[in-house]
Amino acid sequence: MSITDSKQKWNETVVAKNIAKAPERMAEFRTTSDTEMERCFTPEFNYPGYDEQLGFPGQYPYTRGVQPTMYRGRFWTMRQYAGFGTAKESNERYKYLLSAGQTGLSVAFDLPTQMGYDSDAAMSMGEVGKVGVAIDSLADMEMLFDGIPLGQVSTSMTINSTAAILLCMYIAVAEKQGVSADKISGTIQNDILKEYMARGTYIYPPKESMRIITDIFAYCKDFVPKWNTISISGYHIREAGSSAVQEVAFTLADGIAYVDAAIKAGLNVDEFAPRLAFFFNAHNNLLEEVAKFRAARRIWARIMKERFGAKDPKSQMLRFHTQTAGCTLTAQQPDNNIMRVTIQALAAVLGGTQSLHTNSRDEALALPTEDSVRIALRTQQVIAYESGVADSIDPLAGSFLVESMTDQIEKAAMAYIEKIDKLGGAVEAISQGFQQKEIQDSAYAYQKGIESNDLVIVGVNKFTIKDEAAPELLKIKEEVESAQKISLTAMKAKRDEAAVKAALAQLETAARGTDNLMPHILNAVKTYATLGEIANVFRGIFGIHRETVVL
Repeated sequence: MSITDSKQKWNETVVAKNIAKAPERMAEFRTTSDTEMERCFTPEFNYPGYDEQLGFPGQYPYTRGVQPTMYRGRFWTMRQYAGFGTAKESNERYKYLLSAGQTGLSVAFDLPTQMGYDSDAAMSMGEVGKVGVAIDSLADMEMLFDGIPLGQVSTSMTINSTAAILLCMYIAVAEKQGVSADKISGTIQNDILKEYMARGTYIYPPKESMRIITDIFAYCKDFVPKWNTISISGYHIREAGSSAVQEVAFTLADGIAYVDAAIKAGLNVDEFAPRLAFFFNAHNNLLEEVAKFRAARRIWARIMKERFGAKDPKSQMLRFHTQTAGCTLTAQQPDNNIMRVTIQALAAVLGGTQSLHTNSRDEALALPTEDSVRIALRTQQVIAYESGVADSIDPLAGSFLVESMTDQIEKAAMAYIEKIDKLGGAVEAISQGFQQKEIQDSAYAYQKGIESNDLVIVGVNKFTIKDEAAPELLKIKEEVESAQKISLTAMKAKRDEAAVKAALAQLETAARGTDNLMPHILNAVKTYATLGEIANVFRGIFGIHRETVVL
């Protein structure tokens, strides 16, 4: 069948069925010169391997996108990552962002929350509310989402080693709003493997962390079916200094490890794989980034179909959130960051992301001000509503450069994945320091390029100016920590201590055995047991992880 005939069949079947359920934004899309913008442009000549390499949007191998109509049906979710200080302050920022046109929430937690410490723990001193919101108990979670209808808003939570606890708190808050767990939607990052290799907010050893993660998979498939149970993250791998190829390879190798672990835990691949999501970085090299996203989709589709025998098309789709590259932002001439973020956001959209966070111009200096976060959100809105790039699917397909680069990234990433397989898989390779060493080498080469001026960073090593005016910055006051401690003490004074102790004892018994941990965590959360108390139960049984240092 010719490509033209295949396209007609795709339009009459796959697209028609999709549009019947969800119409496109407009009856037809045209440029300012009244030229029709087709849904999907294709070659009018024999293109060798078109079906195997490209196909059509919404069809295997998903190179051209995971949905048949992509942004012609609905724009990506505009999800700004935010959180700072107390739950009350962050709640006000979320309401501001929603009123400004943001379509999903993305919660940033402070380091103590990420590491399983309450705000009054000695390890939390000086960090409470600094890089995200402080959440000690269900009471804080209730305040964080006060007045925000969880049955209508999709929420992403950037949380890993304590993801199970925060998800249970979210479920409990939803229930208090009258929204059952099967009605809530969102994502927990829950990707512990990248923490061991690139970010560092791990608590327990890998084996025990993988148990918690597969327990979440099993629990959510039955009780929270609309929730993305993991966001397998290349973002932090890239922020640590990896190349685009390494970002794809190490992320997908981690994905393979999670699928392997879940299957070994007794789950059927098509029961949990449709809820796996991914999270990638968008860097400055626009064309390489577009090719990266396209290659990642194709590789994952093939892995799921050929390696794991997944039959459900949703198991084969790589759906991903994108954040623009924080590591590319500069403290010098911070307004230049607006242009960098624009290029990166455009790469994410041209690459077919499902949701997007655009960094704010002042994030190399501090948490973003309200003005800066509005500019970042407006960047997405201008791309969506004014640029026209969302009117046709996968608009760079067929470019000699982009198709060649997509093939090259796929080949190089698969070589890495095969290397990791030979080392025993992602978990074993991390324990040997393989990925860490590769990332370190890449980061070193990049930094040498900047210092030698082979790589130009505008405003840093070229086009510099003297005596820059200091921008207005958001500063978290020290009073936040003392206020949070007072609030925590007051909460503990009001709760039923006997119920808390009983729930924590049940959780400990479950952790020593093989029960799914999620019902026991949810029970503990509902008694207002704190995040630190629950994490300490696991620390006592699972132990804590010590990093393997490789130079």
